[in-house]
Amino acid sequence: RKGVVEQTRRHLAVAALLGVRHLVLAVNKMDLVGFDESVFSAIAADFARAAQRLGVGAYTVIPVSALAGDNVVEPSESMPWYAGPTLLEHLETVPVGIDPSGQLARFPVQYVVRSADYRGYAGQLASGVLRVGDDVVVLPSGLRSTVVGIDAFENSFDVAYAPQSVTVRLADELDVGRGDLLVRPGEEPRIVREFDATVFQLSDRPLHAGDRVLVKHTTRVVKAVVDRVNYCLDIETLAHDSSAKSLVLNEIGGVTLRVAAPVAVDDYAVDRLTGSFLVIDEHDGQTLAAGLVGDPIASGVLEHSAADSASS
Repeated sequence: RKGVVEQTRRHLAVAALLGVRHLVLAVNKMDLVGFDESVFSAIAADFARAAQRLGVGAYTVIPVSALAGDNVVEPSESMPWYAGPTLLEHLETVPVGIDPSGQLARFPVQYVVRSADYRGYAGQLASGVLRVGDDVVVLPSGLRSTVVGIDAFENSFDVAYAPQSVTVRLADELDVGRGDLLVRPGEEPRIVREFDATVFQLSDRPLHAGDRVLVKHTTRVVKAVVDRVNYCLDIETLAHDSSAKSLVLNEIGGVTLRVAAPVAVDDYAVDRLTGSFLVIDEHDGQTLAAGLVGDPIASGVLEHSAADSASS
């Protein structure tokens, strides 16, 4: 009855910024408008305009009434004008897999496993593939070595694929610890002490310029300062309000962060794990915001994601 409201637009913006490849608009409670096709068509058109502004090209719109299960599992007899898939049918058939071999290798070290004759680095392979014999660079130190073993519980492997959790053994005894990142030479992310990001404010506590915070990036936690609040995103128009001095609950905006120790980051458009982070209150550990490195709208990640979805 209310159509596409601000919350719908906010959820669409968040999904688009995160690069979600397939979106479903489930237009629920169609029974409240007598299963009127014209009401559904108007909502779908309004959503289409918002999606176009965000660069989202792949989405499916399904009219449903959860009260009696119309178009949830079985096609609805009350909406014979709709010939598309039911919600469950679409969710069960939409392709969502990603081929790890097409991604850059990113292995954040979570724990160092030591014994008298064993030294390995445990963690979850966040993206890509690692093989025994691969040359690797340890970041942020820049130390180099070669993978000589990949272990998991009682088994050893020649290759690991994201998102496997494994222990990696290196040819050299290096100073590697929690928060370090193993990557292949030539595929290194940027090592930064300052970076721009898009953040989603999750806390009732506003985020101000000058705030001292913690940044949790992969398995690394560093002290940081919010150097600037660059803009607040207008959900209706997608315009950047550069007069904003802070971000409040549910707002999306751009900030510049300065970190006390070097951090290895990719733009979110390149790698979702090394391109994302959390902003945490250094006093009580409360999560203040979730962030994406770079500006996904300006960098074209939305258009790229839409093209990927269309091709898949």
